[in-house]
Formats: sequence, structure tokens, C-alpha cells
Amino acid sequence: MKYNDLWILSLPTLLLSTACSTETTTWSGTISDSAGVTIVKNTHEGMWANGEEWTFEEEMRFGALEADPEYQFGQIGWITVGSNGDIYITDTQAQQVRVFTNEGQYIRTVGGAGNGPGELGRNARYLMVTPGDTLIIPDPTNRRINRYGPDGTSLASVPLRPEEGRPVRYYLSHSGVLVAQIRMPLPDTLDHIVVVESSGRFGDTLITFPSGGAARIPGETHQFSPEPMWNVTDSLTVIYGVNNDYRIGMYDRSGTLTRILAREHEPAPVTARDLRAYWAYLDRAWIDAGVNPSRLPELHARVKFAEVYPAYYGIHIGPHGSIWVQRIQTPGGLSDEELERYNFLEEFGSTTADV
Repeated sequence: MKYNDLWILSLPTLLLSTACSTETTTWSGTISDSAGVTIVKNTHEGMWANGEEWTFEEEMRFGALEADPEYQFGQIGWITVGSNGDIYITDTQAQQVRVFTNEGQYIRTVGGAGNGPGELGRNARYLMVTPGDTLIIPDPTNRRINRYGPDGTSLASVPLRPEEGRPVRYYLSHSGVLVAQIRMPLPDTLDHIVVVESSGRFGDTLITFPSGGAARIPGETHQFSPEPMWNVTDSLTVIYGVNNDYRIGMYDRSGTLTRILAREHEPAPVTARDLRAYWAYLDRAWIDAGVNPSRLPELHARVKFAEVYPAYYGIHIGPHGSIWVQRIQTPGGLSDEELERYNFLEEFGSTTADV
């Protein structure tokens, strides 16, 4: 897998590459020790001077309203890249994966809607390609992990066991180790980062932490509530933080906290203009899904918004051992025309990251 495919996952309409510079300026942060834990505090001033920073360059764009069906997507869920550069894209609405060359030409479709062998349920989103190009797709609706060969042939699936917890997020390290965030049923409020064994069973627990608050109250959604964010390196070091604060821990395979990455952060308020954009998007999404407009006030009552935005959107593992902390794209800086097309789900993650 390429390094940049982990960044692609959070930008489902673009494929991006990084341009690198090795020149640096003086770093103005501090490094200290607290009970054996190294604390790295970063200021707003980084090590790159203007014009020396890594940049994104768009290589290609997928999806169009007026195109062959293979190039039309209902809802892109996940994107990753195989060892030969082939691009794999999950369409959660069509319940399938489409494969393209690294030049954007359609190759084949994998899966399809249903519960039979090789078929995918409605919530199949995550998509991973092992170093040997075996395709792995967790399928929570059908309570299994689907596996496919490099040519798209369905292989034996492995069952998920609800009594062991509900997987809510997956990552595959570059070395091919599948790791999942497991949420236990209420009243348990702890999540576990575990290694997923080849049998499909959950193996060693790497770290345990409190569950997030976005959907812990039945019937309600709390937007921008503090949520756990994490990723995993090839050595199974877990990079973990709660995004209400810019303070991210690094935990070794035994679960021991060894280092803290911190950065100055001033919480950004959620403005009235922002809320109008979010409600407009939600109303469009509900009506497009067939909801009677008369039910919109009832649905509004179930959605709560925090007063300030999280400190960051996600954590990614980048090239040369770097950690990428993806910023948030708020609608406040968009034009009125851009707001009319604003997609809360796909555009909340910014194209900017702290490296």
C-alpha cells in the first residue's frame, strides 16, 4: 500500500500525492519528561518555511453525474490502493467495490448487495488490501469479514461474534495487520483497540479508552462531541487522542504511553451560519432518502450540536515515520454557492493537515 492512501481515505472524491521538501527552519516547541513520558509541545510555528512544506497535487478525480454507470457513485465509503497501484473504491449505497487502474480506468466490480457468499450488507464501508492484494471488507450487517482474491474471487469469509463487541472502526497497517476498535454494549462505556486474527476472532488488546459521545444516547446524535481518534503504525504503536483537545498519545504494543504530541489550539466556535449549512445539508439528505418533510422538525430534535468544533478531524500515518493530523473544514469560509453543494459527511475533513 502507498503511504498516501491513508490520506485518500478521508478525501473520498480526490486522489492526492505529496510533494516533499527536506529543508527546515528552527523548531520553536519544547520537549519535556513527565514520569517517563516524553511530552512534545508544538507552537503554531512549524519547522517548514513558506514554500518548503509538503503539498497536495490532484492526480485524478472519480465520480460524475453524466458518465458510464461504473463511474457513478451513490456514496463513497472508503478508498485504498493495491500493490500494483490499482484503486479500490467502496460504494456503500450500491454495496459493492469498484476497481480502477492507477490511471482511472475501470477494471471490475467486486461484491454486490445481499447476504450470500461474496455479497455485501448495507453497512459495508471499510476496505483494506493486504500486502498480497487480498481484499478485506468488514460486513457488520452480515456479521462477517468478507475476503476476496486479487482477481475479485470471493474467498472464505470469517464470522463476527456480536457477544465479543461491535467493531466501529478498522485500520490495516502497511505490514498487513488488521486492527479494530471494538465497542461493548451499554452500560459498558469502554472501547478496545484489538488485533483481528486470521480466524476473525479478536486477539490482543492494544489499548482501552472511554467511548465517544456522538451516538451513545439512543435516538440522539451529538455532533462535534469529543470522539476518540486513532491509527496504528507497522510496529502496532497506537496513535490515540480525543479530539476535543490537541493532545495525542503514542502507546507501544504493551499499551504503555511513551510520548505525547501536543499543539497550541484555540477552539473555533460553531457559528449560526455554520448551523444553517448543516441543517440545510441534513434536510436535503433526509428528503433525498424519502423522508416526508413533515417529519423534519421531529428529526431536528434528535440532533444536537456542540458550541465549538473539535481540535482535529483524524489521525493518519504518513511517509518517513510522520504523523498527519487532519484539520476540520468548517462551512464558515465557503461562499453561498459552495454552501448549496456542501456535503457534511464528505467535506468535514479538510485538505490541510499538521505533519
